[in-house]
Amino acid sequence: MLPIIGIIVVFGAVIAGFLMEKGHLLVLIQPSELITIVGAAIGTMLIANPLHILKAMIAGILVVLHPSMLGKSRYLDTLKMLFDLFNKVRKKGLIGIEDDVEKPVESEIFKKYPDFLKDHHARAFLCDTLRTAITGGVEPFDMDQMMELDMDVAHHEVMMPVDALTTVADALPGLGIVAAVLGVVITMGSLGGPPEEIGKKVAAALVGTFLGILLSYGLVGPLASSMTKVADSQNSYLHVIRVVILAFLKGLAPVLAIEMGRRAIPEHVRPTFDEMEIACKRPAASEVPPAMSASQAQPAGVSEA
Repeated sequence: MLPIIGIIVVFGAVIAGFLMEKGHLLVLIQPSELITIVGAAIGTMLIANPLHILKAMIAGILVVLHPSMLGKSRYLDTLKMLFDLFNKVRKKGLIGIEDDVEKPVESEIFKKYPDFLKDHHARAFLCDTLRTAITGGVEPFDMDQMMELDMDVAHHEVMMPVDALTTVADALPGLGIVAAVLGVVITMGSLGGPPEEIGKKVAAALVGTFLGILLSYGLVGPLASSMTKVADSQNSYLHVIRVVILAFLKGLAPVLAIEMGRRAIPEHVRPTFDEMEIACKRPAASEVPPAMSASQAQPAGVSEA
């Protein structure tokens, strides 16, 4: 919601300032200049990027406009899920979760956390790592290297559409100048005509420069910056999962492993130790019957420490 409000504020403030100086709003409406700038920008994207990056760029912009940033509740659910999973490992060994990681959609543990199941990359990251651990013979250091490699590749792929959009933002002022130069060319061809007609053509040319700069610094550039923050948020989420897995594979108890993960969570969404402890004791949200109130869902004791 905030990005949409921000876009409205940017364009609203520019238009309001223009009107306050007795400007005529219709002067800013120059379809030919807009088509020149936007069309050239789309053309540069098609030249510079393959189809999968263009699709990822559109998807990234939609995510920014309808944000689903990772919040405290998502991290708490993930910590509880890992706590449940590793408690099962302590009881039955790594082989005991083989069915869970092979078929996560059918897993009784993962079914309690639908948000995690919908996150295909995080799900694959966790399940592939644990599947490798189940095969045995892999040292924690080597497992950490594999997870780091997976995260680096994923982050690089997520950043490619961001870089592409940033390139467009950098090009827009230049494309605005191109539109302005074309306007000047048209104006020079009209010399000798009525002064008011020449004035309109000069105004149209200047609007081209104005639109290029405004779209660059007021819209496309901030969208690219916001996409970067979304990518960093996703990378931070995978890092927390990585820390918990590595801590457990090194021999720490589940409660200590998830505490390591809690401390790796970014501070603005990091739950407190008490919040984490309460989350691990209570049933998952999907386990509480709809008719049961929060006060009726009494915490159950933690079977493993």
